[in-house]
Amino acid sequence: MAQSDGSYPVQFTVDYPEDSRDRFSVFFRVIFIIPIFIVIGAVSGQSGGIQSFGGAAGGTLFIAPLLMIVFRQKYPRWWFDWNLALSRFTNRVGAYIFMMGDKYPSTDEEQAVHLDFSYPDVERDLNRWLPLVKWFLAIPHYIALIVLWVILVIVVIISWLAILFTGKYPQGMFDFVVGVMRWSNRVSAYAFLLVTDEYPPFRLSP
Repeated sequence: MAQSDGSYPVQFTVDYPEDSRDRFSVFFRVIFIIPIFIVIGAVSGQSGGIQSFGGAAGGTLFIAPLLMIVFRQKYPRWWFDWNLALSRFTNRVGAYIFMMGDKYPSTDEEQAVHLDFSYPDVERDLNRWLPLVKWFLAIPHYIALIVLWVILVIVVIISWLAILFTGKYPQGMFDFVVGVMRWSNRVSAYAFLLVTDEYPPFRLSP
C-alpha cells in the first residue's frame, strides 16, 4: 500500500458502502456472525471477542517474536506473515460485526477492509530492547482507546438503527468507527506485534 510522506507505517482503511444496504442481514447480524466467530475463535485464541497476546500457537504471536528480537535481532518472516494475516482476518470480522458492509468476512481475501504494515528489518528498524517496554509505553493509548471503544459501541447501535430506517451507514459515524479501528491497529502493531518502533499518533485519521 502506497504511503504519503509522514504517514504512520501502519495503514488501515475500510471502503464505504455506497449501495443501499441489506436490511435483513443488518437486522440479524448478531446471528449471522456466529459461524465466523467460531472460526476466528479457533484460529486466534479469542474468547468472547477478546484477543489473547500470550504467544501460543493459534493466537497472535507476541512472546516468541519479542525474544527473537531481543536476543537474536530477528523476526522470522512466517511469524510476521501469520500475525499480519490474522490481524487482517480479525479486522474483516470486526468490520462485519460493526455493520460496515454486508459481504460475509473471508478467511483470506482482503475484501473492503485494508490493513497493511511492512516487514521490519530488525537490525536497522527496531531497537532490540524496546519490545520489553512497548506494552508499558502504550498505556496512555489504552486509556484513550477504552473511552473510544465505549463511544464506538454507542455509535454502532445508532448506526444499526440508521441502516434499518434509511439503508445507509451515516458517513460521519462510519469514519469514526474506522478511525477507532485504525488507532487500535496501530497500538497493536507497536506494542504487541512489534513491527515498528514509531510511537502511535493520538488521532483517528490516517
